Parts: sequence; structure tokens; C-alpha cells
Amino acid sequence: MDDRPRRVALFVTCLCDGVFPDVGRATVRLLRRLGFDVAFPEGQVCCGQMHVNSGYERDALPLVRAHVAAFEPYEAVVTPSGSCAAACRHQHATVARHAGDEQLARRAEALAARTWELSQFLAGVCGLDDVGAYWPHRVTYHPTCHALRALGVGDAPLRLLRHVRGLELVDLPDAETCCGFGGTFSLKEPEVSTAMLADKMAAVVATRAEHCVAGDASCLMHIGGGLSRLRSGVRTVHLAEVLAATEDNG
Repeated sequence: MDDRPRRVALFVTCLCDGVFPDVGRATVRLLRRLGFDVAFPEGQVCCGQMHVNSGYERDALPLVRAHVAAFEPYEAVVTPSGSCAAACRHQHATVARHAGDEQLARRAEALAARTWELSQFLAGVCGLDDVGAYWPHRVTYHPTCHALRALGVGDAPLRLLRHVRGLELVDLPDAETCCGFGGTFSLKEPEVSTAMLADKMAAVVATRAEHCVAGDASCLMHIGGGLSRLRSGVRTVHLAEVLAATEDNG
């Protein structure tokens, strides 16, 4: 743990910055409580994932350039989003290389190697399973697709949740099944997306949990909207908000 990064940069993501700012605040509060020096590069922009996934790779190139320029000076980049972390790790260098900018591609690869989703950084890089959190609620955990499949975070989020004092963690049936959001997929295939969401909501409700926790605000927005329309009484909450809670502020 002595050689873990000390100065980290928060990549807040578009969705957290514009729609769920409490997630960004919780991430900063948590990291600082754990002794990290957290910076917020003001030059950060969208990671460009939406552009790449929709076939507009050329339009993503300026975003890749801006992202690399903003975060290159830092030891580590931490983001409360498996989806955006996966884009930085697996898309940025490819976008640059396809545009013929090999120098940018190499810089993007170097930055990707020190870019981490929050739970991956805490439990995997720093070996911190117990972050001193207190959250006295019954919760279930939804593993998001990009974190699970593209990043391979494994059980890092579950290890962190199991060490939260007061928290009762219940298994989610068919947990690894997609919630149906998939960014623009939910817009292009709304019927399929809605059917997938219905299955996910049924699984969440069956747990009788008070909260559904996940590491991506995009999935929580999708699931939370559906649960709200059902008037299920189940709330969605980001993993960062749970881990940032203590007996003083929880």
C-alpha cells in the first residue's frame, strides 16, 4: 500500500457532472478520507464513447486529444464509471490510430494503463476492501456490463460492500444480465431495452432490498426510472455514495 498512487485525478464523466453531481462529490469525499490528494482537471471533456459506439469515430478524435491532455500529468485517473473507464482503456488509442496519429495513440495507451474505475482502484490497485463506510440498509448489487466484461472488475465492488458496516447485502437473481440501457441502444431499440429492464426490475424487487447499488450512473438512471414508475419503493444509489457514507454523514 505504500507504493500506491497518492495524487489522483477525478474523471467525473458527463452524466455525473450534469445529472448526478452527488456521485462526483461522494467520490472526492471518499478518496480524500482515504488519504489521496484529489485533483479535478478543468480541461476534461466527454470521453467520446457515445460517438464511437454510434459510428462517429472522427468526431471522437478531438475528445480523445482533450482527454489525454487533461489527464496525462497525473499518477492515476479514477472515475465512478465502468463504462467511461472502458472507453478510455479500449477505444481511445484505437480512435487515434485509425486517424493516423500514432503519437496520440501511444500517449492514450499510457494513460489508459493508469485509468481506473473506482472499485477497481480501491480494491484492486490499493488493496482497500474496508474503506470505513457505514450504510445501515438492505441492498442488492447490479454489476454493470462494461465494468464486468470490458474492465474485468470481478468481485471488487462486492468486497467493498461486504465491509460496509450496517449493510445487509442480498444476492440479485441473474445479476450479470444487462439492464437494457446500453447508451444509444435504449434509443435505437426501445422495445428490447424496455423488456430487458422489466426483467431486471423484477429481479431487484424480488430481493426486497431498499436500494439497488451499481457503479455506473447510466445503468442506475435506467433502472431507477423504471423502479420509480412502478412505485416499487426501491431506490437506486451509486457505489461511491455508499462507500463515502460514515456514521457522521450517512
